Amino acid sequence: MDSFSTLIRTASHEQHVEAETSTFMSDLLGGRLGVDAYARYTEQLWFVYEALESATQRLASDPVAGPFVRPELFRLAALERDLAHLRGPDWRSTLTALPATRAYAERVTECARDWPAGYIAHHYTRYLGDLSGGQIIRDRAEKTWGFTKKGDGVRFYVFEEIPNPAAFKRGYRELLDAVAVDDLEKQRIVAECKRAFALNTSVFRGLGEEFPLSA
Repeated sequence: MDSFSTLIRTASHEQHVEAETSTFMSDLLGGRLGVDAYARYTEQLWFVYEALESATQRLASDPVAGPFVRPELFRLAALERDLAHLRGPDWRSTLTALPATRAYAERVTECARDWPAGYIAHHYTRYLGDLSGGQIIRDRAEKTWGFTKKGDGVRFYVFEEIPNPAAFKRGYRELLDAVAVDDLEKQRIVAECKRAFALNTSVFRGLGEEFPLSA
């Protein structure tokens, strides 16, 4: 019988691929969009991580979600440094969420408030994705727009407090396997994981509408 960490990865694989291969992300990674598109994407991430991390203090003592509250993962401060670099010191005054981003952040907040096990699904899809595939975005951003290596503009993707990402991910999967919920609740978490990827894909779709490539 597969472990829960294997189940959650394989069950959401299709949605994961759909998010990664969205038109917007393909155009961004392909160097076909300007730095403004990258900055706009970074703005959307701020709303999602604000929702994820504003709940951590309350969830730290929760028996289900608590073990996943790991300060070395926190991204909000890094995002804010990136936004100050990309948009200037007054970045907050022009910060706006796409409708899809608002829906995504609201769902994270809802799970954090009412369903800690569901919060784990969003935690997993975001943080482990950034620790893995996010490095491709960092590398592309540095090469395409000349950001200083691992400096402001790409700090979101630099996990300075995780010197060994592979070991960290192994430990994270062990946390997933040890989640103290029954099989039915695990299936609900898997379904929420799929929903998280779908919400993320909707954000990419919205960004693609803002930044269409001319024919």
